[in-house]
Amino acid sequence: MAALSLVGALLVTGVGTYFWADSKLNHENVLAPYDGRPAAGKGTNWLIVGSDSRQGLTDADETALHTGSAQGKRSDSMMILHIGDHGNTLMSIPRDSWVQIPAHLDTSGSGKTIKATDSKINASFANGGGRLLVQTVETRTGIHIDHYAEIGFAGFVGIVDSVGGVDMCIDQAVKDRDSGLDLKAGCQTLSGTQSLAFVRQRHQMADQDLGRMRNQQKFLGALAKQAASPATLLNPFTFYPMVSSSLGTLIVDNDTGLTDLGSMFLAMKSVSGGGGKSITVPIGNANYRTPTGESAVKWDAAKSQAVFDAFKNDTAVPDTK
Repeated sequence: MAALSLVGALLVTGVGTYFWADSKLNHENVLAPYDGRPAAGKGTNWLIVGSDSRQGLTDADETALHTGSAQGKRSDSMMILHIGDHGNTLMSIPRDSWVQIPAHLDTSGSGKTIKATDSKINASFANGGGRLLVQTVETRTGIHIDHYAEIGFAGFVGIVDSVGGVDMCIDQAVKDRDSGLDLKAGCQTLSGTQSLAFVRQRHQMADQDLGRMRNQQKFLGALAKQAASPATLLNPFTFYPMVSSSLGTLIVDNDTGLTDLGSMFLAMKSVSGGGGKSITVPIGNANYRTPTGESAVKWDAAKSQAVFDAFKNDTAVPDTK
């Protein structure tokens, strides 16, 4: 991803280039109003979603990336980025979080209303896309989402490859059959294929999805640093492919433009550089047994509410440990 300097570079290269880049964005009405929506708070809140959409992948790509050929799309990761006066905070939400999904229209075209039900938060995205996911997050946390950004597998790989790979230091060797990841310990440059496997794999960690979210946060920081480097921004052979790959595969809300994205990327870079916090929603039970017999993640009610209140009021985020 790029930092605010990407927007500046676009303006330097010319107004035409800026509007070309802006036209690459894919807008969706995911922030539609609904009864009881939380009022806007202080600061700015982004919902950032990595989806497992295979759109843009060939059969050969699916095989090479170990993605399988599932139809539709599910959320592979989701984070809330709060940008405010008391520091920026990137908060991961486990995709297996047990929440109430609001009543919503059946997207299959039947016209029926699906009643509110308790389920894993990932089901809201699978059943109603970004709009239902936003509503689920807002109603469960009380946090008003100001902007939305979503990217699928093909876009993720394209961004990494367009900047020549991302430099990462791996603490220990990783070999994961499901994702196809095979890395030695130490510092190395990850290709788009390797990067996708790195942020998806979870079987090497004792806490599975929670460990995977830490890897995702670490990787996003490294990617932001790489994309914002002068070697990327001042080289047309990397700059234009990066813009095309990142913006052309990104889904955003109707009101998001390049300057908004610039602010988001800059905030993410500051978090990774020590100018903010990277946290996970406080967990009360990582192996909650649901009424249906599934294993899910249950949030710590008191600690998570304290974090949500800090996001809403733009106050210092409390220690979640």
